[in-house]
Amino acid sequence: MNARRFMAIARKEFLHIRRDLRSLGLGIAIPVVLLLLFGYVLTLDVDRVSLAVWDRSRTPESRELVSRFEGSRYFQVALRPEGYPGLEAAIDDGRALAALVIPEDFAGRVRSDRPAAVQLFLDGSEANTATIALGYAESVVSGYSADLEVRWAKAKGVQGVRPPLDVRSRVWFNTDLESRNFIIPGLISVIMMIIAALLTSLTVAREWEQGTMEQLIATPVTATELILGKLVPYFVIGMADLAVAVAMGKYLFHVPMRGSLLLLFGLAAVFQVGALSLGMLFSVAARSQLPASQMAMAFTFLPSYLLSGFVFSIDSMPRAVRAVTYFVPSRYFVRAIKGIYLKGVGLGTLAVDAALLLVFGSAMVLAAIRMFHKKLR
Repeated sequence: MNARRFMAIARKEFLHIRRDLRSLGLGIAIPVVLLLLFGYVLTLDVDRVSLAVWDRSRTPESRELVSRFEGSRYFQVALRPEGYPGLEAAIDDGRALAALVIPEDFAGRVRSDRPAAVQLFLDGSEANTATIALGYAESVVSGYSADLEVRWAKAKGVQGVRPPLDVRSRVWFNTDLESRNFIIPGLISVIMMIIAALLTSLTVAREWEQGTMEQLIATPVTATELILGKLVPYFVIGMADLAVAVAMGKYLFHVPMRGSLLLLFGLAAVFQVGALSLGMLFSVAARSQLPASQMAMAFTFLPSYLLSGFVFSIDSMPRAVRAVTYFVPSRYFVRAIKGIYLKGVGLGTLAVDAALLLVFGSAMVLAAIRMFHKKLR
């Protein structure tokens, strides 16, 4: 490869990007906008679930149970209707996601140490939120029930009574269970993949559409020099985007960074080369900007968003879909960037993911070079 011709191609692409404000805006502004949009909007946390309460007992015992829900960070008592029609209407129009009904004989059963049942209704149209809220509600009721058991035993003079199980849980790596802490790193991976492939999908196709490819073919520049030279400017833009995204994650979203920043940028560089080359491959194959950009979006957005483990757990997917995820390179970078961000793991732990990303990057570069032919059709 001739270094002078390679640098000339890279300089030509730099000049084109500087003159083409659309490409420059696409490369810099869109990643920032996507990160802001998804970072603030996309959350899996369930806080302050609106709760409707119908307390038919109206006793200290029932008020204590309600106060347990009010004292929890996960619930807020939104209204207190009288009767089932009011509860049903509250859930129907969205004023309440859950409804708690305490029966009239609740206090009598509690005082006599007999089983007491309370009803909890949940809006299943929001299945994920309802499932999480159900877990929170069961935890509140279980805690209240255990306290009642201890009080009853002490009242009877039984000493040393305690709940049969004492769970002492501790969450590692994301102690507050903030969904933002794992969404932002995964989001950086998805944005890098989409924007990188989209940017380079326009390069070679643009040369064909504008009729400048014939001039390049007439020069002694080789396919390797042309492809690698065109990759350089977009690689610089992609790494600048990564630096901005990391800064936004730290100072705007306050995502903890426990691992090596150097390792993060090193793996991101390998992943970036693969994504850029994939877009270049589409550009070489399509020879037209519109179909090339459409191919880039189709082959990067949905696989990166749905099949990388960014939002949905891969272990929960059907076996056939899990098999497909092994061919999605974002899967390996999402796992690597989450490990670096939250667990602070090093290259020893991420060796397999790093090796697969290197294979992906090398394969895409070679495929783009082999696919490009200096011939007119």
